[in-house]
Amino acid sequence: MALAICVIAFATIAGAWFFQLVLGIQPCPMCLEQRYAYYIGIPLAAVLALVAAREGSRSLLVAGFAVLFCVTVFNSAFGAYHAGVEWGFWPGPTECTGSAVDFGNPGNLLENLKTAKVVRCDEVQWSFLGLSLAGYNALISALMAALAGWGLLGLGRRTT
Repeated sequence: MALAICVIAFATIAGAWFFQLVLGIQPCPMCLEQRYAYYIGIPLAAVLALVAAREGSRSLLVAGFAVLFCVTVFNSAFGAYHAGVEWGFWPGPTECTGSAVDFGNPGNLLENLKTAKVVRCDEVQWSFLGLSLAGYNALISALMAALAGWGLLGLGRRTT
């Protein structure tokens, strides 16, 4: 399970970086925050896969899968929340939705407006089959949470 989570998480974050660096779709602040789960999950899942392959400490595996489960469940909920903000079901954080109110130094207002690139959290920049990247993140994180939960259940049955 840990190896599957590691591969899925790596492919997902690689896809996010592809969208950003190759396709030029810049992430909003909430998108960037959703990446934290992958930055935690990838190395943790890799370590757990190594520990499991060497039939290492059961308590370490249980703790690691529990952390993976919590991180991915939270990220799935956060992705669903972000998708709801994009759909207009509820308001999002004021720092990345609605109108901007801080224009900086009034003397440089025109220059600031010319160079400012605001990536809003309440606008879908890309979608496929009616789901945005935040929606796909919610689904992928839910899948990883299910795998982490399955790993935990398997450890509960294992006797060593």
